[in-house]
Amino acid sequence: MIVNRRETWIGRILLVLLMVVTVVPFLSLFVTALHPAGTYPSGLSWPDSPQWGNFVDAFRAANMGRLLWSSTLIVLGVVPVSLLLGTMAGFAFGHLKVPGHRIGFVVFLLGLTLPFEGIITPLYYQIRDMGLLNTRWAIILPLIGLFMPFSVVWMRAHFVTMPEDLSEAARIDGAGTWQLFWRVHVPLAMPALSSLAILLFLWTWNQFLLAIVLVDDPAKRTMAGALGAFQGQWGTDIPLLCAGALLILVPTLAVFLVFQRRFVAALLQGSIKG
Repeated sequence: MIVNRRETWIGRILLVLLMVVTVVPFLSLFVTALHPAGTYPSGLSWPDSPQWGNFVDAFRAANMGRLLWSSTLIVLGVVPVSLLLGTMAGFAFGHLKVPGHRIGFVVFLLGLTLPFEGIITPLYYQIRDMGLLNTRWAIILPLIGLFMPFSVVWMRAHFVTMPEDLSEAARIDGAGTWQLFWRVHVPLAMPALSSLAILLFLWTWNQFLLAIVLVDDPAKRTMAGALGAFQGQWGTDIPLLCAGALLILVPTLAVFLVFQRRFVAALLQGSIKG
């Protein structure tokens, strides 16, 4: 009993420390954003006169309205296609076990180790040759390809656990492969699909590197990608820069708070089934 209590207290202390480490940077960002524009705040000192108008100024300076629309278009272009292709490939590898599925799965696993930074230079020249530079397609198409390894591995982890008896019963009733996929397995895969959709949304919305390198117009970037241009314009105005960063974080924070339980379930599902 004493050992169990000690382990419980140690676990609680570690959780509190982890929470502090996570919350302090956001608190520092928020406090800094309330200081007068043009100042250089130090530490977590609360300003004598909080400048709430900094958020309005940052919203106008960064043209957040157009950025929200641009990020929404990019998310709508990336997430549905990635879900569709990842689900179909995961079903083929995990349940149908098509010829060569083991080799194909290993290839997708290797794709998980491919960093964005390692392919950004050849990707730039390829997008340039396709005539897609400075367009939203320069972000959408590469992200679909870069998200495929994780999407396929994630969905395969679900389909590989589906019982064969379920498919055999559907085939006896006359269901073909497409009917088996759309009418039987896709409805059963909705928890995995919704979890994957949340992860893909967060990653797409927060995409920074591709937006900075492949798109020059800040109005056509993601919200996170626009932070680079905002920092260039207000590089010496720390409070406005922090206010702009907080505004960019608001949509992803809202999604996380709304779907918090499903997000945690997504991580647990990936760790258990992976």
